[in-house]
Amino acid sequence: MASVTVENVVKYYEMTTLLGGTQERPALDRVSLSVNEGETMSIVGPSGCGKSTLLKVVAGLEYPTEGRVLYNGHDVTDVKPQHRGVGMVFQDYALYPTREGEGNLSYYFEVRKRTEEEREQRVRETAELMGVGFELLLGRMPDTLSGGEKQRVGIARCIVRDPHVFLMDEPISNLDAKLRERTRTEIKRLLHKFQITTLYVTHDQQEAIFMGDRIAIMREGRLEQVGTFDDLYYTPANLFVATFIGTPPISLVPARVEDGALIVERDPGPATGREGQAGGGTRWPLSPALAERLPPGPLRLGVRPEGWQVALEGGAGALIPVSHVERLYTERAAFLYGKLAGALISALVPLDCPETEAACLTPDWERAYFFEAQGEAALHVPGAPELF
Repeated sequence: MASVTVENVVKYYEMTTLLGGTQERPALDRVSLSVNEGETMSIVGPSGCGKSTLLKVVAGLEYPTEGRVLYNGHDVTDVKPQHRGVGMVFQDYALYPTREGEGNLSYYFEVRKRTEEEREQRVRETAELMGVGFELLLGRMPDTLSGGEKQRVGIARCIVRDPHVFLMDEPISNLDAKLRERTRTEIKRLLHKFQITTLYVTHDQQEAIFMGDRIAIMREGRLEQVGTFDDLYYTPANLFVATFIGTPPISLVPARVEDGALIVERDPGPATGREGQAGGGTRWPLSPALAERLPPGPLRLGVRPEGWQVALEGGAGALIPVSHVERLYTERAAFLYGKLAGALISALVPLDCPETEAACLTPDWERAYFFEAQGEAALHVPGAPELF
């Protein structure tokens, strides 16, 4: 096993402009990341954010323009990938099509002129570690295997080399939903058993949460935040992280702070005449402590689905039209969807919540987030006073 450290890495690629010229674009922009020995780090972000490029730099398939890569504190920036002790699992399996399963596993030992005894022993040990039924795959050609079986052989081909570091680039994204769930559970079991340092790239946040001990969120070649799921969900560093993590996503409502209260404008339509509706909108008094932290003027209120207090009849607060209620019977809960001040709202409600045309919502102020009206900086994150 080895710890992995990426220090201030920059990676430029040349791209062709519309006028036919070329310009350099940073695929990685001053990225620094430390992965502890035996830890699985999930790397997640939108398409084109630099996830796969980071993996290639760690593997040695790409060399950084600036910065260093270290294994156990030793600089391997210029070391060739075959000498780094890295095992990679790709999205497209990358099995040798003319070799059966056992041949795919033993190829590493053949090209390095290892003895047949060592080769057979390592293949046999790896097959036992891979679990029940894997021996049946050793004698089959890749074109006779299902997607999940191919991925099991691909993972075994990495394990048989006894690597210091695992690098996985969206290894199960080609599988159907049911097989993807089963395969990721198998991968998680193997990573837990071997305790191999792993970087796991995915575009699926649920997969990142399930697989990773910690999660790194990237955007446009930069790291936005690194931490556990709780760190990212409850104390996001900025608006991008807050909106990226969580399903359904956080609700963002345009509002303004005025005279110790939060004012949200009412959506266009007939007046409601309800208590709490003032000046064509909703006025929520703020606690003195919260009012002191928030600057006067426009901002954005962020509330996660579980952070709304919902009243279907006779409640005070913001009256919103309800578009529909989504019931999750396996979770014994439901989500109520509507609009407030032009923003989409999702609120967690009991499973037996009746269908309704309108509901009154009030934020649970101990769970409320506040962000700049135009930028992405967090003005207030509950439980994170260090931000202020």
